[in-house]
Amino acid sequence: MAETLVAVTKEAGYAVVQLNRPEVLNAINIALMEQLVTALEKLDAENDVRCIVLTGNEKAFAAGADIKEMADASAMEMLQRDQFARWDRIRKIKKPLIAAVGGFALGGGCELAMTCDIILAAEGAKFGQPEINIGVIPGAGGTQRLTRAVGKYKAMEMVLTGAMLTAEEAKQWGLVVKVVPNEYLLEEAKNLAKLIAAKPPMAVRLAKEAVLKSFDTTIEGGLEFERKNFYMLFASDDQKEGMKAFMEKRKPEWKGK
Repeated sequence: MAETLVAVTKEAGYAVVQLNRPEVLNAINIALMEQLVTALEKLDAENDVRCIVLTGNEKAFAAGADIKEMADASAMEMLQRDQFARWDRIRKIKKPLIAAVGGFALGGGCELAMTCDIILAAEGAKFGQPEINIGVIPGAGGTQRLTRAVGKYKAMEMVLTGAMLTAEEAKQWGLVVKVVPNEYLLEEAKNLAKLIAAKPPMAVRLAKEAVLKSFDTTIEGGLEFERKNFYMLFASDDQKEGMKAFMEKRKPEWKGK
């Protein structure tokens, strides 16, 4: 029987996905990634789940990749393994992903947090891309997403030296939206998930798509994409309900279609 490396808990309107390799600080190996992607894709397809919280434990969100799996691999073995294909599947999750980061988020752990749409951090959290210290570079998006989050110069410092950011520093540099006491991290993430889950699902989905598109295209292309998504929502029942409820001064009842 396969070890449960990812624990899923469903609550009203949202789900919590917890990495579960505490004995190795949630180091990311192929088996964990496969279970994680499978869980996220399953939740993404469930209508009663409108937002997903991804977390670890107080010691580590994820302290990096499992080096034992790759230390002796050849370049061709790494190419054939195609382990980053699983990361691409996470990028295609349509529902909002909230990373609740406690403890270490290093290497692949930092990259995993950055695949999410919003990052909350506990006071004791630390972020970094220390791959340079073992002779490689970030390979799951670290050089790209970190640069977009904190800018070229800070990203260069972190990637070239392996320097870490504290939770407060990560917030100051724009990587984290909020820092909370360690004991309140999951509660804060759940409250945010509830807030998002209470919004019209199709509008949330298309809003996420539009924001992500800004990283992939020019301002002209992004504006065109945004406007198409805006117009598309006028075909939804929720748009009609939302505007009608606004004019009638009542709370809208979202149907998700």
